[in-house]
Amino acid sequence: MDFELSSEQRLLQQTVREFAAEQLAPGAAQRDRTGEFHLPQLQQMAQLGLMGMNVPEQYGGSEVGPVAYVLAMIEIGRGDASVAVSTSVTNMVAENVYRFGNEEQRRLWLPQIVSGDHPIGAFGLTESQAGSDATNLRTKAVRDGDEWVVNGSKIFITNGETASTVLVMAVTDPQHQSKARRISAFLVHRDNPGMHVLGHEDKMGQRSSNTASLSFDDCRVPDTARLSDLGQGFVIAMTSLDSGRLGVAGLAIGIAEAALNAALEYSKQREQFGRPLAKLQAIQWMLADSRTELDAATLLLLRAAALKQRGGVRYTREASMAKLYATEAANRVVNRALQIHGGYGYIAEYPVERHLRDARVTMLYEGTSEVQRIVIAREQLAD
Repeated sequence: MDFELSSEQRLLQQTVREFAAEQLAPGAAQRDRTGEFHLPQLQQMAQLGLMGMNVPEQYGGSEVGPVAYVLAMIEIGRGDASVAVSTSVTNMVAENVYRFGNEEQRRLWLPQIVSGDHPIGAFGLTESQAGSDATNLRTKAVRDGDEWVVNGSKIFITNGETASTVLVMAVTDPQHQSKARRISAFLVHRDNPGMHVLGHEDKMGQRSSNTASLSFDDCRVPDTARLSDLGQGFVIAMTSLDSGRLGVAGLAIGIAEAALNAALEYSKQREQFGRPLAKLQAIQWMLADSRTELDAATLLLLRAAALKQRGGVRYTREASMAKLYATEAANRVVNRALQIHGGYGYIAEYPVERHLRDARVTMLYEGTSEVQRIVIAREQLAD
C-alpha cells in the first residue's frame, strides 16, 4: 500500500496552496462581508486549469485526475470556502458534460465552462419539494419538434446567478413506471430566453458564493442540448453527486485546516494562568483530536478519489463515507478552534467565526449527513 503522492500531484498541491494563500485568503473576509462574487479569482484559476480538472486538455481542461482534484479542493477551501464551492460545482458540471455528452456537445459547451471568459457552471436539480427526494421533480420538459419546452423552478442553486451553463434535470416522461426514468438532463445557457434568476439567497456562510432560485417559463431548449439519452437524468444526477461529494469533502477539510492553523497560532500567543494556552492539557487535547480527525478524513477522501481514478470501480459508498466524515469532522474541528479562541473567536476580527459559518452548510448540500448514512447503509446491505 503506497501513501505517497506523485511528483505531479505534489506540484499541483503546492501550486494551489500558494495561489490560495496569496490570491484567495487575503480577500476572503471582505468578500464575505460584501457578498461580492469572486469571478476575477475564478478567471485566474481557470488559467491554472482548475475549473476543468477532470476534463481532457483538448476541451480546455487540465485532466489532473481525481486524487489531484481533491488535493486542490482542500487547498482552495483553506483559502476561501466560497470560491471552493463555486469551483467544485463547476468541475462537477464540466466532468459530466465530458462523460455523458457527445463530441459536438463537448466541443461546444466545455470551453464555455472551463475557460477564463466566464468559468462557472451550475447544477439544477433541487426544487422546493425535491431535496433529498431527488426523484420528486415538478419541472417538466415537453418536446415540440426539435426543441423541448421547459417549465418549472429550481431552488438553492449554487452559482445560479452567474453560471454560463446550467445542467437542468426535468421530467420528460411523467407516465414511466420508474420515477427515476422519468427524468432527463438538459444543458441550458444563461442567455436562453425563458430562464430567469429569481433572487439571491442571504446565507449564513459561504456568502460570496451566490445561491439563487431559477425559473423556467416556456424555456425552449434544442434537442441537441439534451445530455445523453432520454430517461438518463437521474443517473447523471447521482453520478454528479458522487463526484460532487468528493469536492465538498475536500473543501470542508480545507476550511477545518484553516481553522486549526488559526487555533494553533492563537494558542501559542495567548497567555492565561501565566503561560501560553498551548501549554494547557485541555487545549492540547483539543488540538490532538482535531489533527487526528482531519488526517482520518483526508485518508477517507483520498481512498474514494483513488477508487474513482482507477476507473470502472463503483465508489458511491466511499464517496458518501468521505463526505459524511469529513464534513462532520470539519464542524467539530472548527467548533474547537472557536472554543480555543474564547470570546475572540466569536467576533469578526478573527477568522474562525467565518470558518464556522462556512463549514456548517457542508453537512447539507450535495446530500445531507442523513442521506449519506442512508447511502452507506444501502451499499453495505447490497453487498
